[in-house]
Amino acid sequence: MSATANPSTDAGTTETASKEERLKEYLLERAQDGEMYFKGKFISEDVDLSPKEIGALMVKLRDSATELTVEKWSYTGATTWRVEPA
Repeated sequence: MSATANPSTDAGTTETASKEERLKEYLLERAQDGEMYFKGKFISEDVDLSPKEIGALMVKLRDSATELTVEKWSYTGATTWRVEPA
């Protein structure tokens, strides 16, 4: 049992990293000409992630993405994020 527990944990970590990377690349591409504002629910199909996943990943990207400035901008029905190149 324990032999199968480690690979699934590693696979989950890799999957999260690829989701985070996919979102970061999308944001870098869209914000290359300046700042952009968005709600997760409006880009979820573009990045193939749920709005909830986007929200969780945006919090991570705010701290880890040196190429982007990520700011929680406002909340009206859903969080609006402001992103611009660093």
